[in-house]
Amino acid sequence: MPRFSQITVIGNAQASAHVLDLAERAGEALGRLGTIITGGRGGIMEAVSRGAKRAGALTIGILPGSDFEDVNPYLDVVLPAGIGFARNMPNVLAGDVVVAIGGASGTLNEMTYAWMFGKPIVALTGAGGWSERLAGQKIDDRRADEILRADSIEQLEKTVRKLLAQP
Repeated sequence: MPRFSQITVIGNAQASAHVLDLAERAGEALGRLGTIITGGRGGIMEAVSRGAKRAGALTIGILPGSDFEDVNPYLDVVLPAGIGFARNMPNVLAGDVVVAIGGASGTLNEMTYAWMFGKPIVALTGAGGWSERLAGQKIDDRRADEILRADSIEQLEKTVRKLLAQP
């Protein structure tokens, strides 16, 4: 039996109402495609998880701390990593595809890990941050491809579906 597709969604813990709405709609669209993995906390991570739950997806949060504090209420599985922001590496390694929405320095760190490990990265525009800056760009010359740009929720869903080789 094939395993479920796993989509890691990264983004900052603080965001405007507009960005949170965008992230929630993205979570719902991505939740139709597979299991959703986030950093498990608030902001974009919570909004994506809320949308994914509405779509009936399994949601997983990989926390930086060693306990179940500061977890968002839309997670089915909570994994306290106990390694601080070093949890960014297993977070992106867990996904078949990494989707970036907005993002501050932690998101940039996750994007560079995803890049170094050859994970496909899709950056949703319209949320600012590092996803906006790096959409359609290469981080360096270690890869021939670039960070894929999605300018709408529909384009995001279509791009991730193609990357996951889903009909």
